[in-house]
Amino acid sequence: MSEQPDPGERQPITIQRVLDVLNQGQIEAEHGLMRWSTNYTFLVTVCHDDTQLTAVYKPHKGERPLWDFPDGMLCKRELASFLTSEELGWRIVPPTVVRDGPRGIGSVQFFIEHDPEENYFTFGESHPDEMRRICAFDVLVNNADRKGGHLLIDQQGHIWGIDHGITFNQINKLRTVIWDFAGEPLPDALLSDIDRLRQSLIDHKSAFHQSLTDLLTEREIMTFQQRVQQMLRARKFPRPGPGGPNYPWPPV
Repeated sequence: MSEQPDPGERQPITIQRVLDVLNQGQIEAEHGLMRWSTNYTFLVTVCHDDTQLTAVYKPHKGERPLWDFPDGMLCKRELASFLTSEELGWRIVPPTVVRDGPRGIGSVQFFIEHDPEENYFTFGESHPDEMRRICAFDVLVNNADRKGGHLLIDQQGHIWGIDHGITFNQINKLRTVIWDFAGEPLPDALLSDIDRLRQSLIDHKSAFHQSLTDLLTEREIMTFQQRVQQMLRARKFPRPGPGGPNYPWPPV
């Protein structure tokens, strides 16, 4: 998707403009904590010049400590996931930045207008191509929490993935509800995109690689490269591993 409607102006707005507003805008209002979030998550209004956006703000001070992820790093993984989605050209993760806010440094992500009753379990079967792309993405970023409710369909019918704070672990942590394609060959178009990602990753001078060095550890970037190479060698979707758990809980 190259454009997304601005909830304030109801005018087409480019993703670059959304990123500019999220980065430079004033966070003017908090609309309270979002329900069901494990970490402190706020719905906010961000204003810059004549543009007003609704966004999801996750301050790192509100992150629940996890034994297997560094403290205060989940917001950076949200941004690393967005950058990876963009580098692939898949537009899965909504525009995301990491910046200072009223409760400190955190991720600020464009809020996707959607029907909260719709999720992977209601629309997944009718969008197999998008589900294959998201499934491949989750393998690449090592998503440890792909619940059905973390997939949203917007008013234009585009499917987005949210909540990527527990990704990029150097140990295999893949937990997802999307195992529909296990063992199937990866489509050639996805393989081509993944190979382009591989080239950006191994080029230490690329903008993508340099951005990751500010967000992930050296070891995490190295194991990310290994996952990319493994997918290109296997040329198929993985099957659930024997060690488990392979599914998140709750599933929605």
